[in-house]
This record gives sequence, C-alpha cells and structure tokens, in this order.
Amino acid sequence: MRRRRLREPRIFFPWEGRGGWVRRLGLGRVRPVLLGLAVVGVVVWVGVRERNRSGVRQTRATLLDARRAVDAYMAEHDGGCPPDLGATVRFSSREAAPKDAWGRPLRLVCPGKREGSDYELMSDGPDGQPGGLDRID
Repeated sequence: MRRRRLREPRIFFPWEGRGGWVRRLGLGRVRPVLLGLAVVGVVVWVGVRERNRSGVRQTRATLLDARRAVDAYMAEHDGGCPPDLGATVRFSSREAAPKDAWGRPLRLVCPGKREGSDYELMSDGPDGQPGGLDRID
C-alpha cells in the first residue's frame, strides 16, 4: 500500500516569495549584478559627457585669451591682421600658439565673414572637422 506524504504547510514571509522559475534559474542573484552594471554605466556616461563639456569650457577660455592677444596685435599694427596665431604670442601670457582642449590649433580667419567683424577665431571642436556642427566660436 502506498503511503501518501503529508505536505507541511509553509508560511512565506513577504520578502521570501514563492519561488517559481525565477528562483529555479537563480535569477535572484543576477539582479544585484545588473543593478551594479547599470550604476557603472550611468557613471561612465556622466563622466564622458562632463569631460566633453569641460573641454568646451576650457576651449572658450583659451579663445577669450587668444582674442585679447589678437586685439592687442591689431591695435599695435594699425588694424592689420596677424599672419597666424603664433605672431600674437608676444601679446598673451602663453609661450606658444594657443590650442584647444583637444590639442588642435585654433583657426584664425581674417577678415571675418560676419558683418562688422575684423576676424573670426574658432576651434573645430571635439571631432576636429572644420566647420562642423560642434565648432566653438
């Protein structure tokens, strides 16, 4: 004669859960790993974005300093444009021609294309493409 096993009633606390396929596959252990990877991903994304923005801020400060040097050069040379930014080194606090935050030289266009501007001073931006959408004026 076959004996039936009596099932003992179990009490589950709210944090235990009943089980099912999630518990059988061990996916409960994966959840903290996925959460950790998500946190690392967000931190990396914010870091890359902030690095780009800090490069833009640094380039704008360099452009401001280079503008002062170009204006001083033009004032001393009766409004004549400098042949390149290396000629303005004497009028700035720098020892060499200014470069943007990505290590590329700044562009000086003389005379300026805009009405009323004697020159245009710009950086090609993070991608380095001349006239690109991310250039910094």
